[in-house]
Amino acid sequence: MIIEYNSNMKSFKPLKQTKTKEKSVISIRIDTEMLSKVDQLAAKTDISRNEFLVQCIEYALKNLG
Repeated sequence: MIIEYNSNMKSFKPLKQTKTKEKSVISIRIDTEMLSKVDQLAAKTDISRNEFLVQCIEYALKNLG
């Protein structure tokens, strides 16, 4: 599954990760509708909500700077 939001950014393709990096626990507040969309997309790609969000953040950091 490839997710494309606009033509200025490369396509985002969430993948199951095999490598694990050291992680920190954080807490965020997120709009209920956005969380529902995150959960739907994570389920479609067969990855956890956490892994989906991590990949979204990595993608944004690579493409916004």
